[in-house]
Amino acid sequence: MALDPKKHADWEIAQDAEKSMKTIYEVAENFGLTKEELLPQGHYIGKIDYRRVLERLKDKPNGKYVDVTAITPTPLGEGKSTSTMGLVQGLGKRGKIVSAAIRQPSGGPTMNIKGSAAGGGLAQCIPLTPFSLGFTGDINAIMNAHNLAMVALTSRMQHERNYSDEQLDRLTKMRRLDVDPTNVEMGWVIDYCCQSLRNIIIGMDGVNGKRDGFMMRSKFGIAVSSEVMAILSVATNLKDMRERMGKIVVAYDKKGNPITTEDLEVAGAMTAWMVEALNPNLMQTLEGQPVIVHAGPFANIAIGQSSIIADQVGLKLAEYHVTESGFGADIGFEKFWNLKCRFSGLVPDAAVVVATIRALKCHGGAPVPVPGKAMPKEYSEESVEWVEKGCANLIHHIRNVRKAGISPVVCLNAFVTDTPAELAKVQELVEAEGAKFAVSEHWEKGGDGAVALADAVIAACEEKTDFKFLYDLEMPVKERIELIATEVYGADGVDFSADAMVALDRIQADPELSKLGLCMVKTHLSLSDNPALKGVPTGWRLQIREVLTYGGAGFIVPVAGTISLMPGTASNPSFRRVDVDVETGKVQGIF
Repeated sequence: MALDPKKHADWEIAQDAEKSMKTIYEVAENFGLTKEELLPQGHYIGKIDYRRVLERLKDKPNGKYVDVTAITPTPLGEGKSTSTMGLVQGLGKRGKIVSAAIRQPSGGPTMNIKGSAAGGGLAQCIPLTPFSLGFTGDINAIMNAHNLAMVALTSRMQHERNYSDEQLDRLTKMRRLDVDPTNVEMGWVIDYCCQSLRNIIIGMDGVNGKRDGFMMRSKFGIAVSSEVMAILSVATNLKDMRERMGKIVVAYDKKGNPITTEDLEVAGAMTAWMVEALNPNLMQTLEGQPVIVHAGPFANIAIGQSSIIADQVGLKLAEYHVTESGFGADIGFEKFWNLKCRFSGLVPDAAVVVATIRALKCHGGAPVPVPGKAMPKEYSEESVEWVEKGCANLIHHIRNVRKAGISPVVCLNAFVTDTPAELAKVQELVEAEGAKFAVSEHWEKGGDGAVALADAVIAACEEKTDFKFLYDLEMPVKERIELIATEVYGADGVDFSADAMVALDRIQADPELSKLGLCMVKTHLSLSDNPALKGVPTGWRLQIREVLTYGGAGFIVPVAGTISLMPGTASNPSFRRVDVDVETGKVQGIF
């Protein structure tokens, strides 16, 4: 690479690399795709006809399956996507046929504080601008499908208010659903972080007093929290997606019975929006390896995984397929382990736990970094003591991975401010725990800086796995929540609000709902439900304030603490630094 990540921004490095990147036709051919299996979207990105691939290679054994997770991050993130790209590039340096599966970035964090999730430095995927700004339109399709359900609900409520049962039957052959306007589970979605839309009133009287809809409380969530996004992540084919789409619970009637998208006769139209989105997207690393991009749910408020279909395709085409789970091993990996692998039937061979000296210092007592503000000086000064204390959080996550019965590999994502003594202390404690360890310099050196990590992953994949789920679906839902809280988070127990208990009683009484998986909603900034508690908190109880039902995606969603399905935009968002060169049309400032 001509550019130095210590001197140049990620977007500058990406633009420089894009001058000589492979065409999507070359990427596809090197990956083993036929011409019919590639669906080009221009010269440098495309979609994959997954049905053709899986049918052609149905008898081919799968490659090695590696998940990338992390310790509890700081608010700045610890470079998990960067490490995923680095690992793929490192495996490429070792001559392996390798692919990655990552999530599509949401416009919310891209235009806020977290960035576009393309990686960074010399470990990125490209082309950066289309990846970051809408890509092939999957999130747009999700928003249209999701919001169509709300259009169907709100219009139905208005018509049921305006017409008698006889008129409804005569005009439309519709039966009365008798929606309870105080018990609408679904809201609207938009792909931004917008705190002003968390609680809204819709259906207010319009021009000249015209009654525009049914007036009631409503809400917006971020698009990636939509159940439609979760369905894209877990669906295994179009038939599965169509069946799941019809099970989405939109609201409840006045007797407390669920009203689904199938009841509203909108599930088919919603699926129509999603047909093309079901095909995974294809791009490349800076060093030309294939990167499959598909689905984009957050892990703290959704399932946090790229799609099952993306992994199925990657495992058939590559010797090593690297997928990624959002946030730490308490959140993203737990959902990969107990939800995604359960739905897919795929068994991982190893898991990479990404750590940074920065995060370890934060968990050891250093001031918490604040996005948009200068990094506290403590992070540029050596403190082996803080690092050692913070390693308790890392060890907790290593043990979480081991509970799944697979081999953990700790990737110390190197920063230029790290000192040899700090790195040595982490290695000492990780190896004492019996886990594999590698310092990886992929951000600065690309694949050449990740060969040690690649070697550790290759070795871990050769070890025997004893993969097992944390819970059985026959276990009562309340007990499963308590098991995750105590075994994965380290809580002393769980306290449920009155509303949460009402929902749990209703779910447990339903033979179908009670067998769904659990998709926990919790802050990513702490093992606890309090983002201010760092390290490995003790003496606390998880607070569950509500329990939602994602019938289509196939899970119950307990919501812990005060976390919202609609994040807020910070005071110094990144959109302030994004612009366009009007001479070339190149977008600048995306990271």
